[in-house]
Amino acid sequence: MYVILRIIIGSIFLVSSLGKILSPYQNFLYVVQAYQLLPSAGEVLAAQIFPWIELIIGTFVLLGLWTPWALRGALVLFGIFVVVVGQALIRGLPLENCGCFGEWIHLKPQTVIIMDSLSLLLTYLLLRKLSHTKKFGLDSYFDQV
Repeated sequence: MYVILRIIIGSIFLVSSLGKILSPYQNFLYVVQAYQLLPSAGEVLAAQIFPWIELIIGTFVLLGLWTPWALRGALVLFGIFVVVVGQALIRGLPLENCGCFGEWIHLKPQTVIIMDSLSLLLTYLLLRKLSHTKKFGLDSYFDQV
């Protein structure tokens, strides 16, 4: 069960990152700007680096490589996503789509905050059950070598 959850969490980040990376970065920049949270220089920086951070963390979680650190990174990212989407909902920003998956998947912010909150809790659970989470991952392979 834990391995399946690890694969799901890693896949969420991979799909999310690739949906943004394979599109012009200005598409995601527009999404970041819609949240009205960062100064313009911060918006550009976030739009350029967050998809790559998601790609790296997603790959490491999916492969079970450096699992504790990758899961901690996923935990931080999910926490950031919950705060960003939550503040947009509280402020009543007119967001039709969260922009989380680029142009591939369109989710309402109300849906994505539930998904991200659940993912945050599941990631925490994976960290608490690390020995089970690492099974069938590269960490367990390297531990045996």
